[in-house]
Order: sequence, then C-alpha cells, then structure tokens
Amino acid sequence: MSTISNSTNIFWQECPVGKAERQKLLNQKGCVVWITGLSGSGKSTLACSLSRELHSRGKLSYILDGDNLRHGINKDLGFKPEDRTENIRRVGEIAKLFADAGLICIASLISPYRKDRDACRAMLPDANFIEVFMNMPLELCESRDAKGLYKLARAGKIRGFTGIDDPYEQPLNCEIEIQQNNGVCPLPAALAGQVVTYLEEKGFLQVE
Repeated sequence: MSTISNSTNIFWQECPVGKAERQKLLNQKGCVVWITGLSGSGKSTLACSLSRELHSRGKLSYILDGDNLRHGINKDLGFKPEDRTENIRRVGEIAKLFADAGLICIASLISPYRKDRDACRAMLPDANFIEVFMNMPLELCESRDAKGLYKLARAGKIRGFTGIDDPYEQPLNCEIEIQQNNGVCPLPAALAGQVVTYLEEKGFLQVE
C-alpha cells in the first residue's frame, strides 16, 4: 500500500509506452525551459519566439504562461506568498508531465522565490530543467510597463508586486542568463537562438 500526501490506497500505474518511446516518435527529448524574471523583462516574448523557432525546426513545444494559467487551473489562487508557492508547484507538476510526454515545455512565469523554482527543478532529472533568467534592470522593465502594473504598484493600488514591495530572488545557478548588450536588449530571434543553441548542444533536439 502506498500513501501519497493526504491520499491513501493510491498506486502508480505503469504503461507499456514510456518516455523513451514517445521521445523516439517525436525525435526530441522532453525537458522544461523555465523562464523567470521581473514583469516586463521579456519572458513571454522569449517564450513565443522560442516556440516559433522550435516549430520551424519540426520540434514540438508547449508554452505554460503564468497569466494564462491564472485564467484556468490557477484561477483560485491569489498573490500571497503561499498562493504563489502553490501556483508554481502546480505549474511545475504540469511541466513535468509535458516533459514526460516528450515535449519541450516552455514555462514563462515571474516565479519570484528561489525555493519554489528549485522545488520544480527537483521534480525532474536536473539536466532536464533549464532555468533561463531574464536579467533585465527594474528600470527597463518599469519603463515598458505594457500592462500598467508598475504604475498601479507605485501608486499603492497593487500590494505585494514583485520588484516593488515584494522581493525577486535571482537564480544562483541558472543554465542561461540573458542580459542587455551595452544597454541594448537583444532581438527576440537572437534570444530564441541562444536557447535553441543550448538545447542543440545538450542533445534535446534529436534522439540518437
């Protein structure tokens, strides 16, 4: 008998078609590309550009966007620290399933707390979790403010906003760090190319 969390009498059901067979069918290796950074740092832009580039190469990916998920599976969660932790935990579990299916799962979330991102990494074999840190200055992110959220946070109309009155904990050992070059942000295609190159070098884009 197995006990998982608060559920009892739960057993793991093995299936005849496993991850290796799915990866061979797709000719790619499942992984999670976890894009983290401040609001306005370019996470969604990178996610979409990366997905388009992978699609053009015949590789199957799926984007888990933080805002989109709050319209559905995470719509019951707020922005208190415990809700943010649960938000990231759920996304991590979903991303793990996509990776097990053989897809390249692109998770695009602020995910401000290091312990929560590390917990998601621990769900997968370490090499299959690729943390991409959009290391853009707060001033740049705030100057973009496409959603008007920074303005509301500065006015005190939004509480607990990451980067203003709630912390963002930078990754300590991310696989990819993206920064400005001499004060200029790289173009989306260049950003995507940087991640694709990493995936190629690590053997995720083909099955030997």
